[in-house]
Amino acid sequence: MTRVHDMGGRFGDGPISPEAENAPVFAEDWNARALAVTLASGFLGQWNIDISRHARERLSPKDYTRFSYYEKWISGLADLLVEHGVLTLADLRGDGNDVPSPLADRRLKAEAVSAALAKGGPADRPSKVSVRFSVGQQVVTNRPAANRLVDGGHTRLPIYASGAKGRVLRLHGTHVLPDSNAHGLGEAPEPIYAVAFPASELWANPEHPDDEVVLDLWQSYLEPA
Repeated sequence: MTRVHDMGGRFGDGPISPEAENAPVFAEDWNARALAVTLASGFLGQWNIDISRHARERLSPKDYTRFSYYEKWISGLADLLVEHGVLTLADLRGDGNDVPSPLADRRLKAEAVSAALAKGGPADRPSKVSVRFSVGQQVVTNRPAANRLVDGGHTRLPIYASGAKGRVLRLHGTHVLPDSNAHGLGEAPEPIYAVAFPASELWANPEHPDDEVVLDLWQSYLEPA
């Protein structure tokens, strides 16, 4: 399955233009509201962060390429709200029944926002999966870069690093596996490693061959080199 969102390291998209230091956090007022309503909706407990990410990734390619950053966020949220029965299409159009939602008691109240955001959403979990690799060990990433559990599903292994050889820098502990968690298959925590890849492993003609890119990768993305 083509992953239109997986643009990292791709040739031909032009240079990255960093924003000015004094640029506003949100380019338009509605951007802040889009972020706020997305985070608040997540506190209803109907999906997790990986399901939310996957909702944005599976927007139609036509929409994904033309939408701005926060248009992607609000469109992915609209899909989640309908798919999980929180709202209906009629509700989104403003034609729904004006009755209290059964999830109203779970709403994130204004006075609780600061504490909720400060708490964050840690993804470290105990795991029964044994650590397979050690610091300094050479490893190679899966090829192709795809979800091994769900055809066309969510994965955090970028395409540009598919089949690349690197070395383990450190073990981060064990964390929720997005490939499973994004599809309601459970958290399936496993070891995650910081892996360094030479630029020459990732691109055919790197400008600086001695540069390295460090990626945090789950154990199931890796094999011994």
